[in-house]
Amino acid sequence: MAGPSTGDLPFLPYGRQSVDEEDIAAVAAVLRGDWLTQGPAVSAFERALAARVGAADAVACANGTAALRLVYAALGIGPGDAVVVPSNTFLATASAARHAGAEVAFADVDPDSGLMGVAEAEAAIDRAAKAGWRVRALAPVHYAGQTAPMDGLAALAQAEGLALVEDAAHAIGTVDLSGGREVPVGAGRPEVEAGSLTVFSFHPVKTIAAGEGGAVTGRDPALMARVRRLCNHGMMRTPDPGEGFADPDAALDAEGNANPWYYEMAEPGFNHRLSDIHAALVLSQLGRLDRFVERRARLMALYAERLTPLAPLVRPPALVPRCRPAWHLCAARIDFAAAGRTRSAVMAALRALGVGTQVHYIPVHRQPYWRRRYGDLALPGAMSHYAQTLSLPLFPAMADGDVDRVAAALERVLS
Repeated sequence: MAGPSTGDLPFLPYGRQSVDEEDIAAVAAVLRGDWLTQGPAVSAFERALAARVGAADAVACANGTAALRLVYAALGIGPGDAVVVPSNTFLATASAARHAGAEVAFADVDPDSGLMGVAEAEAAIDRAAKAGWRVRALAPVHYAGQTAPMDGLAALAQAEGLALVEDAAHAIGTVDLSGGREVPVGAGRPEVEAGSLTVFSFHPVKTIAAGEGGAVTGRDPALMARVRRLCNHGMMRTPDPGEGFADPDAALDAEGNANPWYYEMAEPGFNHRLSDIHAALVLSQLGRLDRFVERRARLMALYAERLTPLAPLVRPPALVPRCRPAWHLCAARIDFAAAGRTRSAVMAALRALGVGTQVHYIPVHRQPYWRRRYGDLALPGAMSHYAQTLSLPLFPAMADGDVDRVAAALERVLS
């Protein structure tokens, strides 16, 4: 993430981790201990995360993509099925469904917020039906830290008999306010009978970091038990309640206890485990989540104030009223055509001034693989959002004056 400095001012990347001495000490303690993986730090993080988001259980895993693969597999999604995915997301939300053998019914998004709504999801379901696909799940993405309209999407999922897979890679710490309730992202939706699961990512640019890491949270104990088994090769060392081992003669000793070496595999899984080294870091970071969220909110408020004079060329991210966001991105909206500058030229000029930026995202339906598979889909909201978005620096270690610096650089580049 290094870049050029401008005088005595450091380069500002669009995002970066915030690691302190307590984080380093937590990792060092694991390195000095007996367990580098499959140890107590992982289970401690899982308990803390489930408690933080109000879920019944949490399963830590290697990264956010692994979390998506585990969820689709646990739901039994496969060939002949389809998952509704908004086109404004990272590649993994769609690719993980395809790895499961499913088709992807791409949905459009609101051009200002970048979020999939109920109408966009319904249109994607209709297109999937015309293609002869059996839609099995909705996968709304909580883009930049703001939530999709979850009350409406949960009602749609329940009405259509679909599972709900919340891609909350951007939204650890976000609280959904739709329906007049405060529901932490990750708590799940009990009204969705086909299954409600949430996935998180702890990549270094996210609000809390594991280095690489992810997690699945949910409310259904049986479904979460399957996620846990699939995360570790599908291995089962203790019998399922009420079912027992498939081969009790091999599994049990003379007293009926499980032999200490024994395990069974009812279905193949993955090695998507999180190490204790990574778990120690993200558990330490989880303890500062509220501070991180508060600092990001302060910086976003400053951006809203400082970018206002640059309108109409520059507008801050469009706010949705249904959540209290834990901001991951400051995805500003810029009219590059009116400014007479290409986005590439603007990014290069900002970088020369010590300001890093990024684009989130190229609409996934425009990627060569998906175009070869489905042709050129018309999703104007996603394309409009893509045409105007530019992610500005946002991370807790930024000073208030850094927002002024970014805004001044933008004004200089666009004027």
